[in-house]
Amino acid sequence: MGLQALPDNGCMNAPSLLPDIVNTPLVWTHSFHQLGPQFFTPVAPTPLAAPYWVGNSPAAAQLLGLDAAYLSSDAWLNALIGNWPLAGTRPLASVYSGHQFGQWAGQLGDGRAILLGEVAGLEVQLKGAGLTPYSRMGDGRAVLRSSIREFLCSEAMHGLGIPTSRALCVTGSDDPVRRETVETAAVVTRVAPSFIRFGHFEHFAARNQLTQLTTLADYVIDRFFPECRNSGADAGNPYAALLEAVSQRTARMVAHWQAVGFCHGVMNTDNMSILGLTIDYGPFQFLDAFVPGHICNHSDREGRYAFDEQPNIAHWNLFCLGQSLLPLIGEQDLALAALASFKPTFEHSFQQLMSNKLGLSDGADPSLIVDILGLLTQGRVDHTIFWRRLSHGVANQNMAPVRDLFLNRVGFDQWLLRFVEQSSGIAHRQQAALMLKTNPAYVLRNHLGELAIRAAKQKDFSEVAKLLKLVSNPYLEQTGCEAYADFAPDWAGQIEISCSS
Repeated sequence: MGLQALPDNGCMNAPSLLPDIVNTPLVWTHSFHQLGPQFFTPVAPTPLAAPYWVGNSPAAAQLLGLDAAYLSSDAWLNALIGNWPLAGTRPLASVYSGHQFGQWAGQLGDGRAILLGEVAGLEVQLKGAGLTPYSRMGDGRAVLRSSIREFLCSEAMHGLGIPTSRALCVTGSDDPVRRETVETAAVVTRVAPSFIRFGHFEHFAARNQLTQLTTLADYVIDRFFPECRNSGADAGNPYAALLEAVSQRTARMVAHWQAVGFCHGVMNTDNMSILGLTIDYGPFQFLDAFVPGHICNHSDREGRYAFDEQPNIAHWNLFCLGQSLLPLIGEQDLALAALASFKPTFEHSFQQLMSNKLGLSDGADPSLIVDILGLLTQGRVDHTIFWRRLSHGVANQNMAPVRDLFLNRVGFDQWLLRFVEQSSGIAHRQQAALMLKTNPAYVLRNHLGELAIRAAKQKDFSEVAKLLKLVSNPYLEQTGCEAYADFAPDWAGQIEISCSS
């Protein structure tokens, strides 16, 4: 399939004839193209009428070496919503397969994401830019609601120090898109070193296309894991070393999720990054009340992707990846040894992250962590507020506001005695400093995102900008923003997020 011509669709911001290609200061490269035509299909974005800016991230622009002023121009608006081509880009959609909700789904692919190319070593994608050969029964579009959520959460996760794709901007159009109801269209421009997924490997392994599987694995190793040529589960087996490295990166990523109370919501193998990045923000949620079994995705009727199942699911997904790499690894024992690194890496990472949340950098007694999580569960205590109040409690030497969060105050008092005892010998200012830069004041709660979305539907993007500012620097408390760090309102529990998000 060749590059599609860009039609004149009468956009208000476009002339009657297509403009010259939009000039760009960016230097584009195209290493993914070098893999060959069996890995992708060239495809141009489908235009949208009357585009408008919704939000942009100057920090993400800086990653690309792009002056943020470009993110206010009409030319770049039309380019990043898919109306006008950017000079130097070679748009494509990649093919992959995967397991969805534990079942083999067969061929999938970039059904609504179009890769423009790479800038400064980072891939740039337009998500929601129209039909591709892999759209299946979909329309290739994203809606304003989900695009704002992905944009904000990408930058929020980065602010929290969690490995993630980034989001450059959101552009919108009033063109209709049908989901449960008719909504309006939007495009997220997102950025990552690579969007290669476990599912890319599964695709070629399932088809017994070992040449392409080897090409893909060698590309990933040489570009992102060069150390795997000389290390890993077997120093002479770079593919086993790759599986081990991906297992460890994934373990550290999920440990971060569990420590901050992040639910991904749809951990299909085609949503798992080979680089251990959080990608594909759909039905995600940050916990309000600490409920380990919380299910944030209303499409997940069996709770496969519940919050407390995420480490197990990540491990299961890695076994799928390991099965795909087995023809290259050659020996099952080597693959199993590589996969065995997941559990100790996760446990070590989670223990260290939770110790830091307690201000005990040398390591907290594991029972101290288990017991406070048990008390949070018992009382359905707000996860983010508890940890932030505890940080201030240590800083101010006043635990009354923390104690007020618990119905079981006797249980909390007993835990607090043990916490104080283990903290002895540590200057409280030093301990508090670690806690305050580990336990955020602001996370992207569902209701905050919903309020920004409601305003954006009325063409008021001020809440998007304000939330971006807060979640990009979540440890810095800002005057006048106390409501953004407060308890979720009762109506927040009625927000339903599904795979269509």
